[in-house]
Amino acid sequence: MARLACPEEAHGTLHLVQRGRERCACFSCARDRVAYLEALREGSAEHGCAVHAYALMGNHVHLLLTSARAAGPSCLMPGVARIYARYLLDEYGNERPVWEERYDASPVHVRRYLLACMRYIEENPVRAGLARSPGDWPWSSYRCNALGADDALVTPHPYYYGLGRSAEERRAAYAALAAGACQ
Repeated sequence: MARLACPEEAHGTLHLVQRGRERCACFSCARDRVAYLEALREGSAEHGCAVHAYALMGNHVHLLLTSARAAGPSCLMPGVARIYARYLLDEYGNERPVWEERYDASPVHVRRYLLACMRYIEENPVRAGLARSPGDWPWSSYRCNALGADDALVTPHPYYYGLGRSAEERRAAYAALAAGACQ
């Protein structure tokens, strides 16, 4: 079934999902996830995409990002896939494609859905039974957004800043939102 095109407009916020080919695992160890995050960090800087939330699952990746340029994600995602494929080739000799041909992208209406989308992404490991709470999963942005951990990949969305005047207030408000959603 054909996917509908998602407009990748400058300054548009998108929820992206990149799935492993045939639902196969994309990551076999922590080193793989670190390599992917590094490729994503470099690519997002190069292509003007601010990553607000992410979760690396076993066979897919969730991203919430805003692109400073039109078609930023269209440049970012294939670039990250190429870098990660090169890593897998060098590390394991794997020459098979890891990802499905195209990622899924959905526009996010910031005022209505941004914080809910962030929570959805960061709670994915809990729903999948990989962690008891979002803070237990080291491969998501939750520790940065709710707990204040340093994460060079994450750029807070301007709407996130509306949660409080200080970083502590924002983190506490976001953690409370996430805790309310988990109950």
